Amino acid sequence: MISILPPSSSFALKEWATACLLLKEGRQIVIIRKGGIDAADRDFTSDLTVESEFLLFPTYEHQDKALIKNQFHTDLLNTIEENDVPGLINLSAFAKITHRFEVESTESLNTISRFHIWNETYTEKRINWKPAKPAVVALLRVYPLIQPQALPVLPEYGNCKSIVDLCQEVPMGELEPIIPNIEYDSISQEISELLNS
Repeated sequence: MISILPPSSSFALKEWATACLLLKEGRQIVIIRKGGIDAADRDFTSDLTVESEFLLFPTYEHQDKALIKNQFHTDLLNTIEENDVPGLINLSAFAKITHRFEVESTESLNTISRFHIWNETYTEKRINWKPAKPAVVALLRVYPLIQPQALPVLPEYGNCKSIVDLCQEVPMGELEPIIPNIEYDSISQEISELLNS
């Protein structure tokens, strides 16, 4: 199925490169967030609403092997090896949020463990950081770009901001989701049932 998406986008969500890889390949649809580190970005999760859409901006500096399940360590190493052109960021996928959940306990978050790369140490850190605020789980419908874009990394992309204005439009066009509709609906329904139980 071909989906009509915006003709271009200038906004991107920073996410670990390993997660971006699995999202782009259809092996994961989950992201787990709890605000940014930058002072101006602390409550950005309130902007992550259903129908929010953005490019995926792979990041490398905060990836931690100790927080990723063993079976994804090879993927982690592959992303590091592929990041071999200093000063360039490769944008290869666009995403739209289809579901959003607020999760307040590690036990609840761990019910969807098989749907993402992170281990229990990571999920505990997410829940325990600013414990008064829930973690946000978002499910992403991901569309690989027909023509991936390599952009120069600008100073504006720095700091620990999670949502980045790319300062230029990246062309989109008509893209096909990496996961077929029926399969995506089945996965998202199972995750929804687990988090709403």
